[in-house]
Amino acid sequence: MPPSGNPDGSDRRLVARAGAAAAIRVMIVDDSLTVRTIFKRMVDSDPALMIVGTASSAERAIAQLAAEPADVVLLDLEMPGIGGLDALPAILATPGRPQVLVVSSLTMDGAEHTLAALQMGAADTLLKPRPGGFTDEYRAQLLGKIRALGSRLDDNDRLPARLAEPSFARPGYSRRSVRPEAIAIGASTGGIHALGLMLRRLGPDFDLPILITQHLPGSFMPVFARQIEAACGRAADIATDGLILSPGRILIAPGHGHMVVRRKGASALTVQVSTEPAASGCMPSVDPMLTSLAEACEGRALGVILSGMGRDGALGAKDLVDAGGTIFAQDADSSAVWGMPGAVARAGLASMIAPPDRLGDAVMARAGAPAAPALR
Repeated sequence: MPPSGNPDGSDRRLVARAGAAAAIRVMIVDDSLTVRTIFKRMVDSDPALMIVGTASSAERAIAQLAAEPADVVLLDLEMPGIGGLDALPAILATPGRPQVLVVSSLTMDGAEHTLAALQMGAADTLLKPRPGGFTDEYRAQLLGKIRALGSRLDDNDRLPARLAEPSFARPGYSRRSVRPEAIAIGASTGGIHALGLMLRRLGPDFDLPILITQHLPGSFMPVFARQIEAACGRAADIATDGLILSPGRILIAPGHGHMVVRRKGASALTVQVSTEPAASGCMPSVDPMLTSLAEACEGRALGVILSGMGRDGALGAKDLVDAGGTIFAQDADSSAVWGMPGAVARAGLASMIAPPDRLGDAVMARAGAPAAPALR
């Protein structure tokens, strides 16, 4: 007998949960009962998601996750006890190996703690609204992030084995033997952790300019720049009009605009900040950075696409490859979300698909400098 239809949609949830493999398992960790209740109501409204537990402290969350694994954990960082940040490694190591979505405030302390969590392995962040801010728009954003983080790759998402090999190079694309003039890195969800792993592989002899477009709120960018400096021991600046690309210098796209590269004179490359709408809808977007490099460097550039939701970077990657440049992409297994790198991989644009540390070694090789010793 088919189930009767309940107006609150509970029957649809029961049908979805009858096949546990199809439901994305969610744990909510927040010391506020009000927030836990609101988030639980929002998650329960989606038949593709199921709540496996809620916890008012990180200690309770770790104990519950050991018995009831989750795919996605919504984590508040500022809680009594050990706190979300200190508990993060233990949460990531629980049996379900969950993706962690940090729910953070807009304060400077919130940015510091959130970016520390993202560097440690949390996949994404969502700003915690003030009272009255839990709107339908916020609900849609929350559920979209949970679905993206909790989705598992199926056979249709995976590349054929030979194409997924880290050393695989697509035939038919130019892989210049000359040193690139610049390295451009695009990343989004899960990209901060990957970026740190990759940049740590660049040794002290690495002397190419690095451009980074990371999807983040503008208020987080100053903290992100300091984090990048600490990760790789070289100066990192937020891009402004007219800054010159110089050896070893890192320039980061600001939150309010895209970073584009222009040729100035015979040799100098400079950046400009553009607010023109991008096809991806992202601000900042990876596409304008790569497309401008293709034009300014006539293809003598290397782009790296790390973990991220959506397809931002795919159009710019095609422009760069068509101009004779090279694209590397993070592999699916090490990505929090294989959207952005998967798009360039499936399009046949990536000449290397690998985890972040191996991408870093390959970038070092392209720069003509010895690779950094392996981390112990």
